[in-house]
Amino acid sequence: MIMNKTRNLKPKKELGYQIIFWVALFLFGVAKNYGEHDHLNFKALFYYDLCHWIFQIIGANFIYFVLIRKYFDSKRYTLFFIYLFVSLYILGVLNRIFIVYAAEPFFADYPKDSIADIFSDIKYLLFHYIFTIISGSFIFVSIMFILRYKNEKHSRLQIQKEKTELELKVLKSQLNPHFLFNTLNNIYSLAISNSAATAQSISRLSDILDYVLARGQEKMVSAAEELKIIKDYVELEKLRYDERLTVNQSENIEFPAFIPPLLYLSLVENAFKHGAEKTSGDIEINISLFTDRNFATFKVENHFYEKAADERIGIGLNNIKKQLELYYTDRHSLEIEKFGNRFSVKLTTPLHYDQLYNHRR
Repeated sequence: MIMNKTRNLKPKKELGYQIIFWVALFLFGVAKNYGEHDHLNFKALFYYDLCHWIFQIIGANFIYFVLIRKYFDSKRYTLFFIYLFVSLYILGVLNRIFIVYAAEPFFADYPKDSIADIFSDIKYLLFHYIFTIISGSFIFVSIMFILRYKNEKHSRLQIQKEKTELELKVLKSQLNPHFLFNTLNNIYSLAISNSAATAQSISRLSDILDYVLARGQEKMVSAAEELKIIKDYVELEKLRYDERLTVNQSENIEFPAFIPPLLYLSLVENAFKHGAEKTSGDIEINISLFTDRNFATFKVENHFYEKAADERIGIGLNNIKKQLELYYTDRHSLEIEKFGNRFSVKLTTPLHYDQLYNHRR
């Protein structure tokens, strides 16, 4: 159903293409005859060309919009060729009848062929009328197929873009509540214990919410902005874990990088959920970002226990994987490793979004 809709050009644009094509084809034939014949012969040829031109237009449009659309596109090739041959014969006959009985009396005084002779003289019809219709139709149909291909390609790209954007919105709608649910649980724990840090944690959360709501639906944000909100998030978590939590953050941003919003924040949140929450002992999380001329590399590393590691590939990371496929296809690297009692997630993405765009084109 999609292809049937997308292959049609807009009526006004299609009519404009037709006018330009047919006028150009007619003027080309007129100019050719003008250079090869004297004035009297040119006048007669002009009228003949005009008559042929009318049936070229009728034939080409019938072949493309009726036969090709109805039979060729639906792969009913036998019917297509049967109707094509019959149609060309009928159009040739009608073209000759039109010239002999309607046009020639105005500019020539030739004896009229009988209707029976017109129908039966297949050879004359073929070389003087049918081939003329075929030549004009072939050029017209070829151009229409080229235009249709371009239109379908543009429509497919537009549909894929809309589909991707819709999928990303669905993924983000899954991710944000997941993130907020865990953060509110943290604040709830502080409130239960009547911690003085509750008010401060709410203030931190308001900054994070502002970022999520204001920037979360944008296509790209700077990595520096994402790191700033990550620091707010880490400070929020420090209020919960006190001295047990050690977070080592390092960055070396030599070249500005842009990423989908909440991408790095989700990885950090996932490290806390499946690392810090699963242990009552000391917690260490390492967060780093560095960029070179082409790529940005973000890494999150934390301690884990076997059960926690098995749970780590949950909603968060699976969601992130889907987003990465939609944003970057094969232009990214996500490395997930377990070594000793440490769990590491390393993400490498193109430095700028235009790099990705140019690659896809």
